Amino acid sequence: MHRDSADSPYRPANATVHGLVRNRLHRDELRLLSISSRISLGVAGIPKSSLTNPLKNTNPFLQQDFETPLRSGLSDGSGEYFVSLGVGTPPRTVNMVADTGSDVLWLQCLPCQSCYGQTDPLFNPSFSSTFQSITCGSSLCQQLLIRGCRRNQCLYQVSYGDGSFTVGEFSTETLSFGSNAVNSVAIGCGHNNQGLFTGAAGLLGLGKGLLSFPSQVGQLYGSVFSYCLPTRESTGSVPLIFGNQAVASNAQFTTLLTNPKLDTFYYVEMVGIKVGGTSVNIPAGSLSLDSSTGNGGVILDSGTAVTRLVTSAYNPMRDAFRAGMPSDAKMTSGFSLFDTCYDLSGRSSIMLPAVSFVFNGGATMALPAQNIMVPVDNSGTYCLAFAPNSENFSIIGNIQQQSFRMSFDSTGNRVGIGANQCN
Repeated sequence: MHRDSADSPYRPANATVHGLVRNRLHRDELRLLSISSRISLGVAGIPKSSLTNPLKNTNPFLQQDFETPLRSGLSDGSGEYFVSLGVGTPPRTVNMVADTGSDVLWLQCLPCQSCYGQTDPLFNPSFSSTFQSITCGSSLCQQLLIRGCRRNQCLYQVSYGDGSFTVGEFSTETLSFGSNAVNSVAIGCGHNNQGLFTGAAGLLGLGKGLLSFPSQVGQLYGSVFSYCLPTRESTGSVPLIFGNQAVASNAQFTTLLTNPKLDTFYYVEMVGIKVGGTSVNIPAGSLSLDSSTGNGGVILDSGTAVTRLVTSAYNPMRDAFRAGMPSDAKMTSGFSLFDTCYDLSGRSSIMLPAVSFVFNGGATMALPAQNIMVPVDNSGTYCLAFAPNSENFSIIGNIQQQSFRMSFDSTGNRVGIGANQCN
């Protein structure tokens, strides 16, 4: 039978048509290169015995694209986005939070001293032949911000801004993405975990720091990855792609900035905001990153829902939006962190002022209507999905990123933005 047949025992359980076609074309390209090389060698009279294997003693998936399904965690009671991957040998499929705002990968492990509720069974490292503890003196252990040592076994602790935390042993393990296995990835095996990770088995750190998944294994796929976030209500999945094919065909590029004081976050240079096609009057420097102090700047973050703009940028943007709303749109009281809400009950449609982010290099992110206003109840109340930030930095959240394929190229120091590229 064909290897991609639905009846094939070698077909990944979570395979999509999109992924199967992509893998098939990739195999085809490799076969073409192989045939071409063999012909060239034969024509040139070079014996096969004189060749050396450039992949000897290296990961067999060097420079090969791979992907994994990404979906909304709403059905699991979570406001995060989940990715599905295999952990260990044999692989156990788990769902983990995809987070570009953190680095350390971890999952809940047995024996569990204190664990929150998750959908998947807890991971048991004793059932995996590739689970290896990291020693206290290793370079991987030394890269941890908070670490400990017990019987020469490296211990880790990661805390988050909402009070969530994970504590356990630092180890290496094999992660599987469909039929592709990535060996010896540093991952936390958490035995004491608390926080707002409802339903998820752990967290896949996609940040820029040294211990993030992209940083650890970037040489395997060219240090480029991308995601496209479906709407929260969506029940389907879209691929989180690692490799050169991750970049959308219609991508617009802007520079990826480096904060010398903090290596985790993806900073971009936003040069302006347009509302209704007109540039908003934002004080100079409001959105800039100060490379000497590490203050300011604009961060792209998959784990933050609502876009937060520094107050000096938010207020004029909000005022321009209010001025551009139809005069008969009934404004109502605010909701939680939203201060611009409307009663749209009884309406089948409404014309919203267009909102666009403009970045260095000319890249423009023109937001769809569902990325601008969101419903907050079942009675027709919709709010502007932005909020002010009293701190001196801004964050572009996942509501505004929905339906865009966001590509992160750390080697090329650029971010690609592709509209309507979720398939």
